[in-house]
Amino acid sequence: MIVALIAACEIGFWVLLAAGLAFRYLLRMPRTGLALLLCEPLLEVVLLVVTALDLKNGAEPNWTHGLAALYIGYTVGHGHRTVKWLDGHAAHRLGGEPRRAGPPRYGTARARHETGIWLGTLAGAAVATLLLQLAIWYVDDPGRVTSLEDWRSTAWRIAGIHGLVALAYWIWPKKAPAGEPAGDGAGREKAGR
Repeated sequence: MIVALIAACEIGFWVLLAAGLAFRYLLRMPRTGLALLLCEPLLEVVLLVVTALDLKNGAEPNWTHGLAALYIGYTVGHGHRTVKWLDGHAAHRLGGEPRRAGPPRYGTARARHETGIWLGTLAGAAVATLLLQLAIWYVDDPGRVTSLEDWRSTAWRIAGIHGLVALAYWIWPKKAPAGEPAGDGAGREKAGR
């Protein structure tokens, strides 16, 4: 049931996002579009409540509960950035606004950018850990919470690996190709950033 709800929340995220952007830019109803976009966090609240009720009703804590915590953590850490990025694309393609500058592509500016994204992953891991710890305390049976404890480790492994990737941008900064200004390298858009 929890996996189906996670899938429904993910589908709901994209449906609300598409509807919000359509109302903002195609139908020229920016307030309605903003209201739809602001409904996005309600999906995570529903997922959190249903997961808690599932545990309260005696469900065995398993990987689905851990995945729900990671999903909510990811949304907290990266949801705003994703919505902002897609809003910029919609403003350009549907609203006639100029294309927004992409992230920096070279040097320390790129390293700072990647570090900012990693901080979102760090925030997501912290939120997931908090939710998992609350679930562990809620279940209050050390023999039944091993799966939840494993998911805490997974959250921090993901944050650690992403941190190493961000650190690599500081250690080996990408240099601008010959003939291209060595400034911050911004101006080109890159998917997902």
